[in-house]
Amino acid sequence: MPDQRYTRYARHGGRRRLPMAFTFTLLAAAVLSGCAVGPDFQKPAMMDPGAQFVRQPSSVLSSSASSAAASAQEPDAQFWRAFNDPLLDELVARALVNNRDLHAAFARWQAAQALLEGTRADRLPTVTANAGGTQQRLARDQASPGQPRSSRSYQAGVAASWEADLFGRVRRAIEAGEADAQAGAADIAAMQLVIAAQLAGSYVELRGLQMRLALSQDNERNQRRTVELAEKRFSAGLSTDFDLRRARAQWQATLATIPSLEAQAAFAQHRIATLAGEMPGAWLEQLSVAPAALPAAPALIDPGTPADLLRRRPDIAAAEARLHGATARIGVATADLFPRVSLGAMLGSFTLAGGSLFKAASSNSNVVLGIDWTFLDAGRVRARIAASEAGADEALAQYQQTVLGAMEETENALVRLQKNREQGDLLALAASEQEQAEWQADRLYRAGSVSFYEVLDAQKQRLAAQDAALQSRVAGLQAALALYKSLAGGWGAGDPSVGYVELGQFSM
Repeated sequence: MPDQRYTRYARHGGRRRLPMAFTFTLLAAAVLSGCAVGPDFQKPAMMDPGAQFVRQPSSVLSSSASSAAASAQEPDAQFWRAFNDPLLDELVARALVNNRDLHAAFARWQAAQALLEGTRADRLPTVTANAGGTQQRLARDQASPGQPRSSRSYQAGVAASWEADLFGRVRRAIEAGEADAQAGAADIAAMQLVIAAQLAGSYVELRGLQMRLALSQDNERNQRRTVELAEKRFSAGLSTDFDLRRARAQWQATLATIPSLEAQAAFAQHRIATLAGEMPGAWLEQLSVAPAALPAAPALIDPGTPADLLRRRPDIAAAEARLHGATARIGVATADLFPRVSLGAMLGSFTLAGGSLFKAASSNSNVVLGIDWTFLDAGRVRARIAASEAGADEALAQYQQTVLGAMEETENALVRLQKNREQGDLLALAASEQEQAEWQADRLYRAGSVSFYEVLDAQKQRLAAQDAALQSRVAGLQAALALYKSLAGGWGAGDPSVGYVELGQFSM
């Protein structure tokens, strides 16, 4: 298990009863040094820097594939460009700026930034100003003999107060706020990565469905001609009613697959537009133009090492930043065990005559040194410290789970990509064999060597094999996208806090 000493340190510092003399020694040392109480954040060590993925390409591929893996390309940050599709490039570019989930994440980051600025302001004096005038008229029975019943007074002043951050309460709060802002920026980067992968995946799905639809339509036309031939042969007494009905049934079954494929293609079009931040009906004209062929799957992708993965993935960076913030909040809570020292000053003027305001005779001022110490309320303070420690423990567990989930996702993506290639090669061979089998069945039927049933069965098997091979190609592209996503697409120069689009480019 990873090192958890940072929480133990906080517990010893927060719960042990200290002798009074030692307490005052700590107080004196803190005044002189300006220390920050609470644990300093240290990134947990999750794995050996030299560790490798269990499913490295060279460990599961054949010898020929292993040699290709040796020259595999590193993951590209803009991985969708590997498909060489300008429309896909444009859609992803729009999605990375216009997606509404990204806008929501950007708003959360802005809120964290605003709260951070407010926390930073706590380092500076708080200055307030006030001014006012009062006019009073007493009842006849209230006025003293010889005194006027009406009076006026004027006052104005400026007050300032400043907390001497001797024990680092403000510094720890700023540290926590900065970590929250970093987590928000990493969340945006993580969401951009997910949206780019989702849109590219939906685009590949759409193009695959369109090619499957074209295949079904082509087979429907061929089978319709087969039905017409069967009708002619039946009319001429050369075939049976059984052959005719079987041909019609197979044609109708193929015809029935077309509406389902059309619906799935429409769903994919709507999903793409929504991910791009537009209404579902947008981009229908551009997306309805079916491609001549599916793009080729990228070459073998080098996954690097698990240590590289931890540096690249923005979701891990976000979890780490939240752990940092939770650790800093232990210091914020711990600071309440020590006195809070503040300085205050006021400069004002008070007069009964408006013309005398701000003159020397009406001025007043004071300076205050305040010490606020909640040692009599130590039970509540220690409870807050315990809650902060528990929050840090939770953040640590979430960080660990995020790392484990990233490792699992990457290992699965490696297996999926490698095994899909093996499956795809076999299905492509099967489709080629079925084409030859159909051609031979038709030739043998014309020669009278096989029945019409054999021809129909060969047609059915050929359609199924071609469709399976096409679906495997789509699955191969999806597997490559899944691996790119799990590897965080290379993510630029390894800075997971900044995604494809700089934060300032979002428009709400």
